[in-house]
Amino acid sequence: MRVQRIFYCCLIGILLVACKEVRKITDVVTNPTARELYSRNFPRDSQDFKNWQGDFERALLDSLIIELPYAEKGISDSMQNRTVGYRFLLQEGSLLNVQAKTDSISQPVFLDLLQIHSDSLSTSDIIKSNDPATKNLEYQVEITGRYLLVVQPAIGFTGKIDLILYTTPSFGFPVAGKDYSAIHSFWGAERDGGARSHEGVDIFAARGTPVVAVKDGRVTFTGNRGLGGKQVWLREGLLGKSIYYAHLDSILIRNGSRVKSGDTLGLVGNTGNARTTAPHLHFGVYANGRGAIDPLPFIQQADSVYMGSISEPIYPKVVVSGSVANLRRSPTTKGTKVGTVQRNDTLTVLGHTQNWGHVRLQNGQRAYIHRSLISPL
Repeated sequence: MRVQRIFYCCLIGILLVACKEVRKITDVVTNPTARELYSRNFPRDSQDFKNWQGDFERALLDSLIIELPYAEKGISDSMQNRTVGYRFLLQEGSLLNVQAKTDSISQPVFLDLLQIHSDSLSTSDIIKSNDPATKNLEYQVEITGRYLLVVQPAIGFTGKIDLILYTTPSFGFPVAGKDYSAIHSFWGAERDGGARSHEGVDIFAARGTPVVAVKDGRVTFTGNRGLGGKQVWLREGLLGKSIYYAHLDSILIRNGSRVKSGDTLGLVGNTGNARTTAPHLHFGVYANGRGAIDPLPFIQQADSVYMGSISEPIYPKVVVSGSVANLRRSPTTKGTKVGTVQRNDTLTVLGHTQNWGHVRLQNGQRAYIHRSLISPL
């Protein structure tokens, strides 16, 4: 009998080890998100887990709309439900950066990005999540559209969450020593009296200014032809974007060359149909099967936002000091009005951004209220 027990114990141990190894192999294939890995720590019938999962599902319906860059300084209160969804626009070619900062290194925060479908309600499956070991998320935008970021702390989280969202260009700038201010003609501008539209941006610089590779890649064409005059075409990767440099004064790279970001390809000029204009680079980006796309998000450096720009924090509980105060979907007076509150109404504050408080009502609705209309409770 004792031998049988030992046998069964060994068998169970072997099965457990085997299951763990199978899960490891499966994880390599499925690449589970930080949220999925964390969920394995809790029984599915646990009430804490059910509440946590329910908070996430409700956040998918949150209608807060923000513009990037965005910074929110969190309020420290362990009794709050911090799971929030933020909606915003992203443009193809930009790189989304999200940073969540907390009081504690050991308490995880889950950042999940979803794309919003055209009906404005339904969302895709999670398209990007933060790494389990960090509170940061980075996403290369491939489709212009509206997105939803759900920020959710771990079960039992205490403290505050400071949040920063901003975009950076996914390409370097194509003219050495220049920046966005040198662009004087944009995508879609009329050409030839309206017969066609501009399929790129024009970056003005002195003749002979170096034109550089904005990405690592391979030069697929160099030559002097058509409207673009002296030109270089660069391909990023095997199936990546084709990058077009036109009106060059000189070409300094050979067809078929492999280049690194920052390598000189040619010099600014006004060849082709730019003979009557000041020297400039026509810069274009082409996507497989779609033709020319707006190159500006690929090279435009967005405005910066810093947590230090937000004034001193407001308190976890505030009271409405104005006779009537509007609640808005966005932290701006142009934001859609979603309700009103009356003098002496009490609100729970989740955080604040510039001159606006991010509040939660008793019914769970989240909104923004101008800070001039509230006072500490």
